[in-house]
Amino acid sequence: MAGLIPQSFIDDLLQRTDIVEVIDKRVPLKKQGNNYTACCPFHQEKTPSFSVNQDRQFYYCFGCGAGGNAIGFVMDFDKSDFPVAVEALAKDAGLEVPREESEQHIKKVSQHASLFDALDKASKFYQLQLRQHPKRDSAVHYLKSRGLTGEVAANFSIGFAPAGWDNLLVKMGVSTEEQSHLLRAGLIVEKNKSQIEKQSKASNNNFYDRFRDRIMFPIRDTRGRTVAFGGRVLGDEKPKYLNSPETPVFRKSSELYGLYELKKCGEKFDKIILVEGYMDVIALSQMGIKNAVATLGTATNSQHLIKIFRQVSELIFCFDGDSAGEKAAWRALENTLPLMEDGRRIKFLFLPSGEDPDSYVRSIGQDQFSRKVSSAKPLEDFLFEKLGTGLDTNSIEGKARLSNLAKKHISKIPAGVYARLMLERLSELVGVPAESIEQLYSRNTSDSEGQSPKSANTPGSDLSNRPPTLRTPQNGKISFYQKPASIKAIELLLQKPEIALSINRDLKPLRSAEDEGRKLLISLIEMIQVDPKIDVFALLGYCYGSNLGNQLTRIFRDEKITPTEGVEEEFVQIMDNILSDIHNKLELIRLKTELRSRVSGGD
Repeated sequence: MAGLIPQSFIDDLLQRTDIVEVIDKRVPLKKQGNNYTACCPFHQEKTPSFSVNQDRQFYYCFGCGAGGNAIGFVMDFDKSDFPVAVEALAKDAGLEVPREESEQHIKKVSQHASLFDALDKASKFYQLQLRQHPKRDSAVHYLKSRGLTGEVAANFSIGFAPAGWDNLLVKMGVSTEEQSHLLRAGLIVEKNKSQIEKQSKASNNNFYDRFRDRIMFPIRDTRGRTVAFGGRVLGDEKPKYLNSPETPVFRKSSELYGLYELKKCGEKFDKIILVEGYMDVIALSQMGIKNAVATLGTATNSQHLIKIFRQVSELIFCFDGDSAGEKAAWRALENTLPLMEDGRRIKFLFLPSGEDPDSYVRSIGQDQFSRKVSSAKPLEDFLFEKLGTGLDTNSIEGKARLSNLAKKHISKIPAGVYARLMLERLSELVGVPAESIEQLYSRNTSDSEGQSPKSANTPGSDLSNRPPTLRTPQNGKISFYQKPASIKAIELLLQKPEIALSINRDLKPLRSAEDEGRKLLISLIEMIQVDPKIDVFALLGYCYGSNLGNQLTRIFRDEKITPTEGVEEEFVQIMDNILSDIHNKLELIRLKTELRSRVSGGD
């Protein structure tokens, strides 16, 4: 069903849905006090740490950090996208999902459908050529030489693009409209002027097939739709591998080859192996290792990682053991750190020189390869080994240097137990208590911002630009200190949204805020003022999947000690402090500008 889902319907659906019933259908819950508990479905555990609060209509796992509302749970548990999750909840509630249709949206959906259809037909055409084309022998020989069976080839829908300029074009591009679809799908290429002049006598066609004399690997999205192709040359033509260009339905930076095949195999995995190429994925599958995926010639980015962590909690990067592989591994590590929430695990498997996953698994066998995967190097080991390269960590200078190098990497990790453990690991290596390292990091941050630690704690000051710092208080639990005023105000709003209506000061200065905390605060206040009856769960649903929604969810999870009394008074006081701070800064700027103008006039 095409069209956007109206926000009013999403709000109403969240109000009608009981998250306890939704989760209990999928994960049996037990009543424990005011909450419901179970072993978390998103990571392996023996003692239940997964908690569902019926009053707040929110779930949270204290083991891995997973949390959200009913829509978010269905998305994560069923591994579905947002519209599918809404449809599922609406069906349970006996509701039909309405759609907001616009001419632009309808046109876009229609265009995408045409591209998906063209790509699907092309995939079937290539598969047929692998079975029936008179000159398919070279392709079949290549696949057999790599040890592939017909079953595996069929599972990945491998095909063959015969030599020649217009095999696909003749089959599928008869009309002008069909040629347009093929062109937009990246399956054919438009000739340049010199090519047209040279070939005008032989052909009246202005296009030619993009893929020729290549083994064809369909690239499918998580719904199983063909979105692009990768082609491996059979001759000496360059490049060796050729991918489809980006199209309206294909962004190579967001797709993972083999993810659809992994999901449809029906097995439950606790980890995914990330390799570099199509044949690596297929060869591992051939050997019984079906939990491998590959990026499409791009470095691993946050979109790839989010997709993987929606499936499993552990990721194994598999790289060649040469310098290029190590550099790629380091880039992957740097991109991974901001996503290392509690419960997630990253390891690195470096292969012997001259080996790739395909050759290596065939040489040592499935069992031995699986053992190698299990004993892969944890992220923290790789990080500190890499940072310590060339340093004398037995010397004071070496330890100081290691601590300084580690700072920017550890600071990328989201606040939580994992971040704390990384600090403690660094503490062991340099022989300095973790609390002392924290204080030094915090002091350096303050100095770099032109503030002393003392001034940073001034009442009413907003520290939204500073990353949160962890400490371990006497009760042994990790908590935040130096909490920005804007974040504290947001926590109060999440507990009692209606207090946003108590602000009678001009909020225009807050709209020009540059730091994220204040931007989030004003967005939240304005939403509540537009709809005074909105509650926090409707807010989370309204913002779900956006940066705003993600920030709200994190704050909502962390907010556990806010008092129930005096909320409105505290909120008003904080807002007065924030607005006064903005006013004072603006006044200072005005005075400086005026003074500068007078000095200039005097000159």
